[in-house]
Amino acid sequence: MEGYGNASEYHLENITPQESSPLRGKRLLFLGSSVTYGAASMGVSMVDYIRVLDGCTVVSGTTLADKDSDSYLSRLKRVDTSRKFDAVVCQLSTNDATQKIPLGCICASKDPDSFDTGTVLGSMEAIIAYIQDVWNCPIVFYTGTRFDSAEYKAMVDMLPHLREKWGIGILDLWNDEEMNRVTQERYALYMSDAIHPAQAGYLLWWVPKFQACLYELF
Repeated sequence: MEGYGNASEYHLENITPQESSPLRGKRLLFLGSSVTYGAASMGVSMVDYIRVLDGCTVVSGTTLADKDSDSYLSRLKRVDTSRKFDAVVCQLSTNDATQKIPLGCICASKDPDSFDTGTVLGSMEAIIAYIQDVWNCPIVFYTGTRFDSAEYKAMVDMLPHLREKWGIGILDLWNDEEMNRVTQERYALYMSDAIHPAQAGYLLWWVPKFQACLYELF
């Protein structure tokens, strides 16, 4: 819905490209669900704001767990493997938490046949292994900002263990002290609901964190 956090001042046509961005010319694949798409912000998310600088390819899924043809893993496997990407940015999906998908465990092996893709962690490992095999590029998992969910916190808490095994990057907005100090007034501007940012939230709150993380890669 347009207005307040989705007011015209935050619309893409009013954003000035940063000509000196170190991301300029890079090809980034974003893998995510409604938060990556911008479901509560008129179809605009941090991906679109970053695209103004860099040009990004977006793949949108529903859950990390491989439940159907719209899951992250299924959609990822439909991406043309001949396309080259400089990095893949994957959302730690809130849908897995709200749908109470089993967390599962991190496998001792890196053999894709050993991953239980009906669980969150098994599917994450399958995604990481596939990206490393096909594109051999950096992978960054990003979290949502803090909301009331023990299930999502459990997912966030496993990211350092996945990093230890796989060498992934992490953009942890959930535990970011600066993000969690936001005032109630600003939070009302930034968020359309507990999970989904408005355009102002993406542009003013999330994008600087994404840029800082991605700048470190390049």
